This record gives sequence, structure tokens and C-alpha cells, in this order.
Amino acid sequence: MKITWLGHSAFRIETSKAKILLDPFLSYNASFSGQDIKDVAAGITHILLTHGHGDHVGDTVALAKETGAVVLANADLAAWLGSKGVDKIEMGNTGGTIALGSFSATFTNALHSSAQITEDGVSHALGNANGLMLHFDDEASILAMGDTDIFSDMALINELHQPDIGFVPVGDRFTMGGAVAALACRRYFNFKTAIPCHYGTFPIIEQTAEKFVAGMEGSQTDVKAMKPSESLSI
Repeated sequence: MKITWLGHSAFRIETSKAKILLDPFLSYNASFSGQDIKDVAAGITHILLTHGHGDHVGDTVALAKETGAVVLANADLAAWLGSKGVDKIEMGNTGGTIALGSFSATFTNALHSSAQITEDGVSHALGNANGLMLHFDDEASILAMGDTDIFSDMALINELHQPDIGFVPVGDRFTMGGAVAALACRRYFNFKTAIPCHYGTFPIIEQTAEKFVAGMEGSQTDVKAMKPSESLSI
């Protein structure tokens, strides 16, 4: 498995059978600067979305049309994407699991919001925010937490799914900050590898993952604070 952090909460996940983009906020992502969207999107089979905010939906509509990738999203967000011309959609909701060939995706809970504001200034709710639990046939499992605060039922997610790898938001203001994110990982999960995300993109959120890295010192989790475009092979 090869995991590439594209900046913010956007990741490319490659296995022998699937090429996945998660929350592909690319075009207006300052930390994506210098990377090539065509290269990042080459050969993708799936686009997975945790929730409906613009910094997560990002380039989904254009990429889905260009590549023919299957898009997975919660039911409300999926319906909205369908109205935008996305035709290969798998929809679900919190607690549901969807088989996607060589892997499955389960919608887990997250404490956040999910909406889009249209050109007329109206905010449209796009379902609940979620995390995504990904189980692969012959690869490590991944929990993409999405945008969230800490919550005690993270322990149930760990009990049910035993994720090997965590994509952990640490930027504060809109998600938990680094110290709280470290507490969540240490108290509720047994990740082999934790990759911090959702930082360094906008001036009003944390610019580094230093607080998370410091909070994880002494744990048995291998923390990989990656640079945008950096890849990790598992």
C-alpha cells in the first residue's frame, strides 16, 4: 500500500487493485501547490468523501467526470453530487458498510457539520459528517477520521474495526487540536501508524503538527507527519 498526503485532508491511497482519492481538495488548496492534479488523479478508481464542506469535496465533480471513478458519499451529499452530473455514486450513511471490490468502506461517526453555500448565499445541509473506515482484502486497514472532535465512542470504532492506520485531524478551530487528537489516539485507538492532517492550509488553523507529535511521544504508534506530496509505503 502506498499512501500520499496531498495537503489538508486529501490523500491518494494505492493498492494492487484500487487507486483512491480521499477528500480531493486540490485546486484551491494552498498546500497542494506545486503538485499536478492530472498526475494525482491518474488511474483513480474511487473518490471517497467524509462530508460536504468545500475543503473536502474539492475537485470531486470534475475528477469524477474526467476519470469515471466511483464516488462514495453520504446519501445527502451523494444526491447533491448527482445533481451536478456525477453518475457513478455509492451512497450510504452512518454505520453502513459498502463493498467496493477489493475494499469496503464503513461510515463512522464524527462530530462536525456538513454543508455547501450556493451562489445565492443559501446554506444547504449535506447530511452528517462522517469518518470512513476502510478494510482492504490484503492490506492494512485505515480509519480516516474526517473532521471531528474527540468523543468517547471512538472506543467502539476501535473495538469494531481495529484500524491499523489513522488519518487524524489536528488543526484546531474546526477540528480537535493536536494535543486533544493525541489524547484520542492514545486513549481510544491502537494505531500502528498515525498520519496527522487538516493543518497548515489556512492561516487560522495550526500550521504544523508539532502539538500532535509531542502528545504522541512515548506511545507505541508510529507518527508520520508528512509533507504535502510525500508518500509512505506500508
